[in-house]
Amino acid sequence: MPESAPQADKHYWLPDFCSLPVIGAMLVAAEIVILIVLFAPGERALPTREQLLAGSFLAQLIALSCAVSLCQLRTIMPRAPRWLGVMLAYGAVVAIAAAVSALVYWLDHALATGLTFPSVSLQRFVVSNCLIVALVAAAAFRYFYIRAQWQRQVGAQAQAQLQALQARIQPHFLFNSMNTIATLIRSRPDDAETAVEDLSDLFRAALSAADTMVPLRSEMELVRRYLAIEKLRLGDRLSLDWQGDEVPENLEVPAFLLQPLFENAIHHGIQPMVNGGTIEVRVAVDPAQVAIEIRNPRPSDAPSYPPGNRMALENIRLRMAHHYGERARLEVHPGAGYYSTRVTIPRP
Repeated sequence: MPESAPQADKHYWLPDFCSLPVIGAMLVAAEIVILIVLFAPGERALPTREQLLAGSFLAQLIALSCAVSLCQLRTIMPRAPRWLGVMLAYGAVVAIAAAVSALVYWLDHALATGLTFPSVSLQRFVVSNCLIVALVAAAAFRYFYIRAQWQRQVGAQAQAQLQALQARIQPHFLFNSMNTIATLIRSRPDDAETAVEDLSDLFRAALSAADTMVPLRSEMELVRRYLAIEKLRLGDRLSLDWQGDEVPENLEVPAFLLQPLFENAIHHGIQPMVNGGTIEVRVAVDPAQVAIEIRNPRPSDAPSYPPGNRMALENIRLRMAHHYGERARLEVHPGAGYYSTRVTIPRP
């Protein structure tokens, strides 16, 4: 029987120890811990350069072995009860620390290199290292769990706000679009047919956008379809100045991420102005990230943060935090006569 979705992500709180960033973080943390241990105040003299190198080698070997073990356990843990998965991960880390410590101690004494402290017995050396690793692992696992719980809470809150946002967007946009299409059926049937297709694609995306990741190219194409529908309604009052369209093929974003920003630009910027205005879009790509800036004019007496903007912006921030953490940003710049939003998305 196939596993249900909740069962499949039971142990999602454990990071992906197969990834290079996580392995790198483990190696750095291990180096910091061993330096603290070796330089901690005590009766013994300061460690020699050789002992520093030996300690660093031991810490890195333990960290790397633990990463490999936890990487393999991630394929097994989802099929076990949570408590058993935690015990497997924790037990594997401590057992690896014991095995590596014993191996390093044996090699040091067999080769008579004298890198470990001569007065320390094998049992004490292994137990001491295991206690240190056990304490560090307990703190790390607790952090991973709390962080994952926070991400799950953020994701649930973002999904709830997205549903509320969809409920607010769909009625008035649908009615406006249908009225526009009705006026075009006789005079411009080809434009009416295109508008129906664009509207169908847009609402299909909106109804399935709960937690779906889509290519950024597709998201930008969806925005263009939305703008095409609004262009039919507003006519010459809506202009678009879009610069930059080349984005990475493999970059994915939460579905329906950008459209609310353009809807706010139209309904709080273009539509209230008698002569309308131009929405300026700037897409900038560099090796680390993709930045999309949306700038629109707004009436001089308009509030800096209209109520609709607040809801859309908060939803976008929550969804970006859920998927990218602190690597993604949403910046808002309300100025005299204009309103600008900038979405920064990290590249994989």
